[in-house]
Amino acid sequence: MFTEKFNTPYTAAPFRQIQLDDYVPAFDQTIAQARAEVDAIITNPEAPTFENTIEALEFSGQALDRLSSIFFNLNSAETNDTMQQIAQEVSPKLTAFGNDIALNETLFQRVKAVYNQRETLSLSPEQLMLLEKKYKGFSRNGALLNEEKKNRLREIDTDLAKLKLTFGENVLAETNSYFKHITNAEDLAGIPEGAQEAAAALAQSKELEGWVFTLDFPSYMPLITYADNRELRKELALAFGKKAFQDNAHNNTEILKKIVALRHERAQLLGYESHAHFVLEERMAQHPETVKTFLNDLLAKAKPAAQREFAQLSAFAKEKDGLDHLEKWDGAYYSEKLKQELFDLDDELLKPYFPLEKVLQGAFTVAEKLFGLTFHEIDTVDKYHPDVQTYEVRGESNEFVALFYADFFPRAGKRPGAWMTSFKPQYIQNGVNERPHVSIVCNFTPPTPSKPSLLTFNEVTTLFHEFGHALHGMLANTTYPSLSGTSVYWDFVELPSQVMENWCYEPEALALFAHHYETGEVIPQSYVDKIKESASFLEGMATVRQLSFGLLDMAYHAQVPTIDDVKAFEVAATRDTALYPDVAANCVSPAFSHIFQGGYSSGYYSYKWAEVLDADAFAYFQEKGIFNKEVGTQFKENILSKGGTALPMELYKKFRGQEPKPEALLKRAGLL
Repeated sequence: MFTEKFNTPYTAAPFRQIQLDDYVPAFDQTIAQARAEVDAIITNPEAPTFENTIEALEFSGQALDRLSSIFFNLNSAETNDTMQQIAQEVSPKLTAFGNDIALNETLFQRVKAVYNQRETLSLSPEQLMLLEKKYKGFSRNGALLNEEKKNRLREIDTDLAKLKLTFGENVLAETNSYFKHITNAEDLAGIPEGAQEAAAALAQSKELEGWVFTLDFPSYMPLITYADNRELRKELALAFGKKAFQDNAHNNTEILKKIVALRHERAQLLGYESHAHFVLEERMAQHPETVKTFLNDLLAKAKPAAQREFAQLSAFAKEKDGLDHLEKWDGAYYSEKLKQELFDLDDELLKPYFPLEKVLQGAFTVAEKLFGLTFHEIDTVDKYHPDVQTYEVRGESNEFVALFYADFFPRAGKRPGAWMTSFKPQYIQNGVNERPHVSIVCNFTPPTPSKPSLLTFNEVTTLFHEFGHALHGMLANTTYPSLSGTSVYWDFVELPSQVMENWCYEPEALALFAHHYETGEVIPQSYVDKIKESASFLEGMATVRQLSFGLLDMAYHAQVPTIDDVKAFEVAATRDTALYPDVAANCVSPAFSHIFQGGYSSGYYSYKWAEVLDADAFAYFQEKGIFNKEVGTQFKENILSKGGTALPMELYKKFRGQEPKPEALLKRAGLL
C-alpha cells in the first residue's frame, strides 16, 4: 500500500485502510525501496552532476517519507500502546538508514564533487541552496569522520532516537495517569459553569459520580485560574509540576541526562564546542553567545517590569485574601482577579463570543482577504479520528492549493499542546506541482451537552498561531521538498505563526468572527478595547517566564554541563528569572518536551526572536491597513511561498525593505 501513490482523492492518506500490523512490514519495504534508490545514485557510472546526484538524492525515499509522516503524526495525535511499541521498533531502523546514507563515503564523494564545482554550474539560487544543504547534511552528520568515529555516531543517533521517544511517552503517561475526582460541589466554587460541565462529562466517561479534572490544559487551566479553593489549586499545580519527576517508572531525569550527554558527545565528535554551537550554525542567530546576549538584553529590559508586576500582584492578593506569600498556584488565580478588577474583563465574559467554528471561519476569512484562499469542508477523504475536520483549500483562480486537516479536542491518545504538521509536503516533480496536505492539532475546550466548544481568548490566539504555520505549509511553492513550506531555520519558522496572532486583537478582524453563540451579537467595542488594553497586562512577568525557558535550554546545550542533580541544575540556570518561591517537588526539565523530545533543543529562544520579527512585520501591516492586499501579497510571495530557498534575513528584507527593529516588540509589550 505504501510503496505506490495512494489511489485516493488528492492522494490523501487512506487512514481507514491502514491496520497497525501494516506498519512494520511497510517500514521494512519502504526503507528497502529507498535504499535501492540511493544505491542507484552511488553505482551510477556517469560523472556526478547536479541532476544525477543532488536532485536524485532529494527525490529518493518519497514512499518512506510519506509513511513516516503518517505514522509519527498519528503517534502524536492518536497513539496507543501498540503504536508506541512500533515507534520504538522502527525508530532505530530509520536512524540506521539515515546514518547509512549520511556516512556513505562514495555517496559523499559524489555530492562533494558537485559541491566543489558549484561556481561553474549556473545553478538557480534554489538549486544552490539545495546543494549547500545536501553537502552540509553530510559534513554535519559525520561524513568527514574516520570509521571508528562514524560507528560511534551511529550508536549515539540510535540511542537518542529511542531516548527521545521514551521521554515523550513518559510525559504522556504522567499526564494521563493523574486525575482529581471531586464529589463535594463546594470545592467547585469559582470554577466557571462550562468547565464544571466538562468535568462532569469527564467523570461520567469514567463511570464516576461528581466531577473529574485532569492535567490536560482545557481541564487544568480553568481550575488553576478560577478555583477559590486554594488547596485544590495547590494539589493540581503540584501534580502538573512534577510530571516525569516522581519516584516511579516514568521519571525522566536520567533519560534527560543521557540525552544531554549524548548530544554534546555528538557535537564534539563533529568538531563543535557544544550541541548549541552545532545547532545554531544553521539558524539566524548563528552562535550561542548571540542567543545569550539576546535573551539577557531582553531580560534586563523586562525584569524591572516583571518585579513591579509581581509586587503589584502580591499586594493585591494580600489585600484581597490576606495572603503573605504568593505561590505558583496563586499566580493565574490572582492575575485573573486583578485583570477583572483593572479591565473588568475575564475569559468567561469573552468565551460566548468565541465559538470554535466561528473562530475557525474567521481565520479562513483573514486568509482569504490577505492571500486569496478559500476553504471548503469535504467528506471525501479519510480521517484518522471522527473529531478531525477536512478542507479543500483553493486559490484566487479556484486552483487546488492544499488539503487541510483540523483536530481540536483532547483525548487519551493525543499528546498535550498544539502543533502544525504535514502528511505530504509541496514540491515540483516532472512538471507537476504536488500540493501539500497540512494539519493542525490542538487541545481545546470540547463542546458540552448544552454548549458548543467556546474558546478562551488564549485558545483563540493559539488557533491563529497554528493556522499561521499551516499557511506557511499550504502556500509553499518551491521545487524541492526539503526546502518547502516550514523547512526553514527554526528561529524563522515562528514568524508566520506569531504574526497571525496579531489579527485577534484588531476590531476590524474580530468583527468577522467574534459573534455571541446564542444571540449572534458582535463582540462589543468596549470588550475589544479591553482586550487590546489588557494585551500587555503582566507582560513583564510573561516575558521573563519565556526567557527562563530559553536560558534553561541554553544551560543544557551551550556548554558541556555537569548535571548531578537535575533540579539543582534547573534552579541555578533560571535563578535570574525567578519570581515565585521555588517548589521543591516540582521541576520543569523532566517534562520539557519541546527541547528533549521535539526539535527545539538550543532553539527555544526562537519564540522571542520571532516575536521581534512578527511585531516589526505587523507594524508594516498596521501602517498600510491590516487587510491591505498588496502587503498580504508581498508577505505571501516573499515569505510564505519561499520556504527555505533563501536565507531568512534576505526574505524578510525583501518583504519589509529593512531589517527588523526590536522597538516594535518592546512597544507592543509595554516595556519601553
